[in-house]
Amino acid sequence: MAFPVWIKNYQRGDFKPDLIAGLTVGVMLIPQAMAYAMLAGLPPIYGLYASTVPLIIYALFGTSRHLSVGPVAIDPILIVAGISAFALAGSDDYISLTITLALMVGFIQFSLGVLKLGFLVNFLSHPVITGFTSAAAIIIGLSQLKNLLSIDITSNQYLQDIIASLIQQSPNIHWLTFLIGAIVILFLILFKRFFPKFPAALFMLVMSILAVSIFHLEAYGVKIIGEIPGGLPRPGLPFVDLATYKKLLPTAFALALLSFMESTAIARALQAKHKTYKIIPNKELMALGLANMLGSIFKSFPVSGGFSRSTLNEQSGARTNLSSIISACVIILTLLFLTPLFYYLPRVILASIIIVAVSRLINFKEAKNLWHIDWKDFLMMLVTFLGTLFLGIGEGIGIGVALSLAWIVFEASYPHYAELGRIPGTQTFRNVKRYNDVEIASDVLIFRFDAPLFFANIDRFRELLLSSKAHRKEKINTIIIDMESNNTVDSSALVVLSDMWEELKKENIRLMFTEVKGPVRDKFLKSGLTLKIGEENFFMEIDDALNALTNRFDSAP
Repeated sequence: MAFPVWIKNYQRGDFKPDLIAGLTVGVMLIPQAMAYAMLAGLPPIYGLYASTVPLIIYALFGTSRHLSVGPVAIDPILIVAGISAFALAGSDDYISLTITLALMVGFIQFSLGVLKLGFLVNFLSHPVITGFTSAAAIIIGLSQLKNLLSIDITSNQYLQDIIASLIQQSPNIHWLTFLIGAIVILFLILFKRFFPKFPAALFMLVMSILAVSIFHLEAYGVKIIGEIPGGLPRPGLPFVDLATYKKLLPTAFALALLSFMESTAIARALQAKHKTYKIIPNKELMALGLANMLGSIFKSFPVSGGFSRSTLNEQSGARTNLSSIISACVIILTLLFLTPLFYYLPRVILASIIIVAVSRLINFKEAKNLWHIDWKDFLMMLVTFLGTLFLGIGEGIGIGVALSLAWIVFEASYPHYAELGRIPGTQTFRNVKRYNDVEIASDVLIFRFDAPLFFANIDRFRELLLSSKAHRKEKINTIIIDMESNNTVDSSALVVLSDMWEELKKENIRLMFTEVKGPVRDKFLKSGLTLKIGEENFFMEIDDALNALTNRFDSAP
């Protein structure tokens, strides 16, 4: 990987904006990272570990100048879903598996980048991601009610089980803890609305620590974090056998793809506002992969690009990736000198931060848009949403991927098609069902099929073409196939086209092709179909084919 461009071209005037943005994001990251570590079933200190090396590595190799990499809301719920079946949350085994998972995610991402397979992420469609993230946000929020209410809730990823546990434990609610949490949530929402750049989470964290230490609220049942080890993590990787790697592989793949897609979407949105650099997807994959792999050596759990931090980074004036390195330095200083100050931090504060953060992932607006724009996309979103809520996080992603693949196959097998006619006075041809005044030749059928021709749809192509011919009142003497929309053709399609030519020849119907793209024309030639049909039946444009006919163009009545 090349030496970072932003370092080569760094200007002295960039330092002050980068410093301000880096300090701002670093301050915001302290409580956020600790909260997400707790959400992932890890001690809070691991959130700070995940906010050091990964940030620096991505800053050196990533192509976005504003993306802030680190702990995010979605990753922890996938971590819990994938690892809790093998180890108890917070245990040494659980921590080892989580660090191993980061190594696996990084390796998968880096490998996909090297092999230029970033396109695989497209199998997770936007409606599927909307449904998954909205449902996951609800699961995350409800899972934090155990800390908000200070009750024992069954640690589960199924909505129905969480609700049942909540109802059962409702008499045991600790009202002082709930009051503190409710006040914090209210303040975080108000600060976000009226003072979006103010580090509200850090402010509430400091205030809560002072309140607990002064009034000894822990004596009244408010649960606190307690002692947090200081210093930087010692490098090294836990030993995990091959069988465990195999068990973690599905979770690692899901995290690798989802992390890349979300990070790239954020990076592109921010790049569109500046247009002073380019986002290169495969390099992004390698940068994220390196951030996760090298981060795992320093006890990091899987990380991604965070929307709120990246937006804050951009709004604070960041010009280069140095801002992320400065943010990482803020966390390193915290690890070295400030961890004793978190002793009296109430757990309910971290839960409140998580609840407010994930509430923004529930995308009602997008669901409404999909309902109005495309009911099929809305259905995909809804099925993924319900599957994630009631069947589980992993199952929800599986359903989403299956739906995306099924939709790709369906769209390719049942694409749009049209019978074409000429717009009067032009050489432009359009769908006769959409344009009432188009001209059609009485004995010519012009047909277009808007998809690659391959084994899954060629029979439908044949069926639709012959059906269009049968529905014409006049006898058809010529069929022109407009192949402008056919980018590829496979051997199955070539066989069917050859059979169709023979059938039409028996009916004395001439078969002509227009707008045949180079790769498709090569397949025709190699298969012998060009020789069979005749070179004289291939034309650059529809108008050329019509001009070659002895029966010239007649206007429709």
